[in-house]
Amino acid sequence: MSPKELLVRTLLEEEISMPIEYPRIFRNVSDAEFADIDRVVMGCAFASQNELGRVCEERVYENDMAARLRAMGKFDIHTQVPVIVSHGTFRKMYKLDLIVNGVLYELKALAMLTSVHEAQGFNYSALLELDRFKLLNFGSAIVEGRLKRCPFARLDRREVTISRGRWKPMSAKCESLIQQAEEFLRDWGGFLEAALYMESLLFWNGGEEACARRVPVYRDNIQLGHHNVNIIADDIAFEVTALENPEAYEAQLCRLMQLLPIRAWQWINIYHANMTVVTLRK
Repeated sequence: MSPKELLVRTLLEEEISMPIEYPRIFRNVSDAEFADIDRVVMGCAFASQNELGRVCEERVYENDMAARLRAMGKFDIHTQVPVIVSHGTFRKMYKLDLIVNGVLYELKALAMLTSVHEAQGFNYSALLELDRFKLLNFGSAIVEGRLKRCPFARLDRREVTISRGRWKPMSAKCESLIQQAEEFLRDWGGFLEAALYMESLLFWNGGEEACARRVPVYRDNIQLGHHNVNIIADDIAFEVTALENPEAYEAQLCRLMQLLPIRAWQWINIYHANMTVVTLRK
């Protein structure tokens, strides 16, 4: 059994008592130690792209990097490392690309890196309580390395605040939905991606088959097409975002709602460790 398979099997077979489970191979290092590690990692990255080119699939670079680093015999190397987030019977497994002496590297093979890729790295770092991660992109003309600092080793992500001032419980299912969102935030902590909270809410409300709807879009009684929404009760939809400044998005949700056959939106915005719940109605 390979080291990766052993890690996955151990996490799946043992009784999971914590909401976030991962092998204890991660650590926060000093700036000097990171500089020493990163100098070697970047050297391997440039060598890998020089030999393989820049149009291979991401996993090819990952395997090549791991092979080059292991051949040196002085680093603790792991790839495709599982991190499991759970709540009751809900389970989501992330796979992390490359861990070098406890430091997280996420690999891409794209024309350019975007804020979406940075957000993914911040999500992983929050789960692991790390103070940095680095993105490596092999798809650019020269390997791009983007180091991102994180505050997660120094703060308590479970010191959360909940604001219900603009929320109206329009049904028992709406009440249950908000309670579930609060439980996830308190259990897992903040600073995580909105998709994780949304996925767990869908799971606890019957899955996509029970919630997802493709509804018609109308303007002046003219059907223009369809739009995907998640329904929690009757003609009440729900949305989860992670926006620092949600005002502009609220205006867009209200505009969209006028075009759809729904009467309300239960909107949950989780930014850092703060959750705001708003009911938008026609």
